[in-house]
Amino acid sequence: MKEHRSPAQVALLIPALNPDARLLELLDRLRGHWDGPVVLVDDGSDQDHKGIFAQALERGCQVVVHAKNLGKGRGLKTGFNYILTHYPDAIGCVTADADGQHTVEDINACADALADAPSALVLGCRDFDAPGVPFKSRAGNRITRSVMRFLCGVGVTDTQTGLRGIPRDFMLHMLDVPGERFEYETNMLLETRTQNTPIREVSIQTVYLDNNSSSHFNPLLDSFRIYALLLKFCAASIVGFVVDILLFALFLRLFRGAKVYLVTPIVAATVLARIISATVNYLVNHKAVFQSNKSSRRSFPRYAVLCVVQMLLSAALVTWFSGLVAWPSTLIKLIVDLCLFFLSFQIQRRWVF
Repeated sequence: MKEHRSPAQVALLIPALNPDARLLELLDRLRGHWDGPVVLVDDGSDQDHKGIFAQALERGCQVVVHAKNLGKGRGLKTGFNYILTHYPDAIGCVTADADGQHTVEDINACADALADAPSALVLGCRDFDAPGVPFKSRAGNRITRSVMRFLCGVGVTDTQTGLRGIPRDFMLHMLDVPGERFEYETNMLLETRTQNTPIREVSIQTVYLDNNSSSHFNPLLDSFRIYALLLKFCAASIVGFVVDILLFALFLRLFRGAKVYLVTPIVAATVLARIISATVNYLVNHKAVFQSNKSSRRSFPRYAVLCVVQMLLSAALVTWFSGLVAWPSTLIKLIVDLCLFFLSFQIQRRWVF
């Protein structure tokens, strides 16, 4: 391997649960190529694996121990806190997995990228089209990547990479971000939006040992946690959408056959339903969904403009389609507003919040 030494002001963080000899092999390969501190987090490993950490201590590593398994997210937070408090001169850290799937060259490449751009989140990104990539990994990454890009506006090629270069200020911020297990790494990507943290990608080797059998990732449970996180971005809008539809149907029944202030029942029902549902939706989106740092003075007028345009467009399209097809007006509104929902979400994410 070409002689190369990492920047001394970058720490290496490796959370581990029941690691095997591959962790020690990685530490041995790092000798002579890594100048910064190496911090291991023993995330509640059993007694049969404590010897691995004892040997890591002999190799000059720092080991922080969890009394029980708390999850990778908690392990990363523990490591962040340790580095922030014990290495005040560190500009950040590189996180790597304990199973030997990250090469020394790639770990150093992420450290170099972090040193070159100390305010950016560095991602070591794998090539999922390379031969030997397990199908579940390839399919899972493609789906998550598409969902992240569409719903959250985070466009990265590897959403679940464990090899990352994390700036010091971003580490400090991430201590307050929820997530105890694998969903925490997805939260980290989402936080780049709220913190205006740039993302820098570094191409790395794609290594899967024994078809990734050593991974502690639970495909069902951890995927649910990850997608549950992503779905929070549209859950509030879906609730508002359902409330709007129900109120529309109620007001339409009340106003059927009558003119309400010189407007049609469809327009009147649309306006009243939208005023109520939009007010609730704004409050939830601002505080819980987008967790916007913008003041209400700035975001609410934009949200109001969007709601008015969307409301008028909905009323116009429902009225127009009602004259073309003999479908129930509520069904037509359901279809129209479903299309407008996706458009509205993107506008809220990009412009309002």
